[in-house]
Amino acid sequence: MSMHSHPYHLVELSPWPITGALGSLILMIGLIKWFYKFSMMLLLLSLIIILMTMFQWWRDIIRESTYQGFHTNKVEYGLRSGMILFIISEVLFFISFFWAFFHSSLSPTMELGSYWPPCGVEVLNPFQVPLLNTAVLLASGVTITWAHHNLMEMKFLKMIQSLSLTLMLGMYFTLLQMMEYFETSFSISDSVYGTTFFVATGFHGLHVIIGSSFIFVCLLRQWFFHFSSKHHFGFEASAWYWHFVDVVWLFLYMSIYWWGS
Repeated sequence: MSMHSHPYHLVELSPWPITGALGSLILMIGLIKWFYKFSMMLLLLSLIIILMTMFQWWRDIIRESTYQGFHTNKVEYGLRSGMILFIISEVLFFISFFWAFFHSSLSPTMELGSYWPPCGVEVLNPFQVPLLNTAVLLASGVTITWAHHNLMEMKFLKMIQSLSLTLMLGMYFTLLQMMEYFETSFSISDSVYGTTFFVATGFHGLHVIIGSSFIFVCLLRQWFFHFSSKHHFGFEASAWYWHFVDVVWLFLYMSIYWWGS
């Protein structure tokens, strides 16, 4: 940075965007081959490429921010703006699923029996596992906020404990959702109800897994004292993302599980 007369970080040439795009391409081809040919070789190869890309890309960014001092106030402002725009795009992504659900449920067609939920579909009880999942995810929102306050007060041990608790709650949520999927009497191909249910809740579950990995990386970084009370945007971004996941789940629970049943 001392060679520049500006506070911005000019990123060096990196191979990770190319390997990430290649991994995503092979992932889609591998999924299609798995669906039609029952072969998982390409799928496993793509997952290895994506995991290696994630690890090495995160390593480079951690090195830039923690050890090389490239994340100045101006750079951090850009990162915050980028994260806010990314979360807004994710909100619009989920709005499309809610739009499809309410479009079909508010005026069910004759093919559905002019009834919602469609005839023959036995919906889940919203006051059993879905309500437990809601309590688990709301509790994880409390623990990650507690972790943020501990970090601001430089109570690093308590921060690690609260962040570990958040990670465990996120993993428990994922486990409960997997069990719920195995117990459902309908599938993704059972009318528009099954499609919207599994697509909306499945993508939310994927976001929980991504958020859990985000929190896991922050937990490892805090273990090595990468965060301070004034320099911790990596953790802040994970907390924003996790709260977004919480809010989306509340809308999913109230609309698809409770109102839709």
